[in-house]
Amino acid sequence: MTREKTIIRASLWAVAINAVLAALKLSVGFISGSYAVIADGIDSATDIATSLVVLLAARIINKPPNIRFAYGYQKADTLAAKILSFVIFFAGAQLAWSSVHVLFWESTTETPSTLAIWVTLISIAGKLLLTSLLHRTGKKVESPMLMANARNMRNDILISLSVLISLVFTIWFDQPLIDRIIALIISVFIMVSAFKIFMKSNIDLMDGIDDPGLYKDLFEAVRQVEGAHNPHRVRARKIGYHYMINLDIEVNGFLSVREAHEIARKVEKSIKSNLRNVYDVMVHVEPVGNEEVDEKFGVSETDIDNENSEK
Repeated sequence: MTREKTIIRASLWAVAINAVLAALKLSVGFISGSYAVIADGIDSATDIATSLVVLLAARIINKPPNIRFAYGYQKADTLAAKILSFVIFFAGAQLAWSSVHVLFWESTTETPSTLAIWVTLISIAGKLLLTSLLHRTGKKVESPMLMANARNMRNDILISLSVLISLVFTIWFDQPLIDRIIALIISVFIMVSAFKIFMKSNIDLMDGIDDPGLYKDLFEAVRQVEGAHNPHRVRARKIGYHYMINLDIEVNGFLSVREAHEIARKVEKSIKSNLRNVYDVMVHVEPVGNEEVDEKFGVSETDIDNENSEK
C-alpha cells in the first residue's frame, strides 16, 4: 500500500470514530446536563475537521513535481499540521468563552446524570484505539500531520479522563460547579496543545530541522569518502518527511573535473546510505584551502563542536 493510501485509510478511520463519539457525547451531554461532556464532544467534533484536513493533504502530497512546484507537493503535509493547530485552537477558545459565560452569567445549574459517566468511558476506549492507530501509522510513514493528529487524540484521552473524574466528584458531592470548572480547564488544555503543534510546524516551514544530530551523522558520512575534505556550508531542510541537503566540500585542486565530480557523487551516495529519508543532495566542489569571505549560511563541524561545548 502506498504512503498516500495508508494516510487516507488512517484518516478515514479517524473521521468515522470521531463522528460517532462526537454525536454520542454531544447528545448525552445535553441530555445529562454535563457541560464537561459537551466540551469533550466539541473537541471530538473538531477532530473530524482535522482528519478531513489530513485527508485532503494526503491527496496533494503525492502529486508529481512540475514547473511551478519543482520540489513536489510534500510540504502540504507540514501545511496541514499548521492548519490543524488553528482549528484546534479556535475550538478551545470557543469552549473557553462558553465555559466562562456559564460560570459567571448563568445562575441555574443542575447536577449531571450518571449517563454522562458511561459515555465518557466509551470515549476513552475509542480514543485509545484511535491514538494507537494514528501513532503507529504516522511513525511508519513519517507523516507530521498524522503524528500531530495522534498527539491530538492522546490529549483527548487526558481530557476524557479529567471529565470522568469531574463527573464522579460532581455527582458524588452534588456540586455542578465542578463540571463547569473542568470544562474551562479542558478548553485551556486544548489551546495549549494547538500552540505546541503550531510551533513544531514552524520549524519545517522555516526550513529548520528539529534534530541537529543529523548534521553529526552527515559529517561522518562525508568522512567515509576518500578525497573529500572540510565539508561546510551544510544546509538541511525538510520537504514533507524527506530531507533536502546542500553542502560544500573541498578536493585536491589539481584533479580533473571528472575526478572531482566522482568524489562529489560518492559523497552524495554516502549521505543517502547513512541518513534516512534523503530527498536530494547537492554537492558544491571547491579546491582545498579555498576561502569565501561572503559565505554566511550553513553549518560546519566547528559549529557542531561549539554547540556541544556550550551544553
